[in-house]
Amino acid sequence: MQHQLMATMAAGLEALTARELQHLGFDTTTENGKVYFQGDDTAIATANVWLRTADRIKIVIGQFKATTFDELFEGVKALPWDQYLPLDAAFPVAGRSVRSTLHAEPDVQAITKKAIVNKLAEVYHRRGRLPETGHTYPLEVSILKDVATLTIDTTGPSLFKRGYRIAKGEAPLKENFAAALVMLTNWRPELPFLDPTCGSGTIPIEAALIGLNIAPGLQRHFAFEDFAFIDQAVLQQVKDAAMDAADFDRELDITGCDINQEMIEVARLNAKQAGLLHSITFKQVAVKDNRPTAPRGVIVANPPYGKRMGELDAARKLYREMGQVYSQLPGWSKYILTADLGFEKSYGTKATKRRKLYNGNLQTDLFQYWGKRG
Repeated sequence: MQHQLMATMAAGLEALTARELQHLGFDTTTENGKVYFQGDDTAIATANVWLRTADRIKIVIGQFKATTFDELFEGVKALPWDQYLPLDAAFPVAGRSVRSTLHAEPDVQAITKKAIVNKLAEVYHRRGRLPETGHTYPLEVSILKDVATLTIDTTGPSLFKRGYRIAKGEAPLKENFAAALVMLTNWRPELPFLDPTCGSGTIPIEAALIGLNIAPGLQRHFAFEDFAFIDQAVLQQVKDAAMDAADFDRELDITGCDINQEMIEVARLNAKQAGLLHSITFKQVAVKDNRPTAPRGVIVANPPYGKRMGELDAARKLYREMGQVYSQLPGWSKYILTADLGFEKSYGTKATKRRKLYNGNLQTDLFQYWGKRG
């Protein structure tokens, strides 16, 4: 069966996710926070296993305009729910409404649930409530500018949950956001890679996964594994193909550093869990003492932003140290993420380019300094 599919992601990462899907062979259409594509059961498995920057893969059951609850009810009921939900399916309905006439989200959820129950009761010749004792099919009704979109989530826990992070620091980056930071650079696996403020090691680990071409979803489970309408053999086939595509023997020069030895131990623990400890070197060293000797390479840093009371001065002192050290590395490209708009003044040099990104709900900028060629 062919499906209309939708990948969701953080704002600002749409182009990266679209590029990933196109690399996997899909034609895409992009909207804010969404990339649409089409495919069969194998496409669902492939997108979930391979996408590094997305949050979820959803099946779009239908879209229609709804400005009244009657329109919502009839529109939902008209959709082919019996092709997706067996008689005993448990189907919790999440709901959200943005800039729409039907703005009461609890009512939107309740009407949607009632319409689906009515449709299935008619199809399966049942009276009263459905059992909902079987596997879970997470549904969502989303209304944006009076257009309702009904979806089934095939992912389950968000794709950023790779499964390797068993320990973390104070404000860890989500794994898919860390992967996006790496993918926004000009790094190639043959170049040295350095994260000078690595914390729990997420950025170096994601760089190693990319460098070795290891699919990020290789070790995890997905909601669609329990869906009756999906061929359960496809996930193992996709994972087997992903294992064949990985280059486990490639040698990488990836280093993660932090001034805090406890965080270095946390990073090593996570890298070991990911099976990548052999590909990453972790060292306790301060930024001001960390001077790479290779003529070229890429630095990706997510230093403290100084958002808490009294921490801004310390953060800007670190930025000054970065500027002083990295000015001596003309062949290295530097990508530094921070929410401090005064970063360039502290760093001492205007960025080649700035890119707005959202780290969770926090607006940040990726300050990019491209290395000189030759």
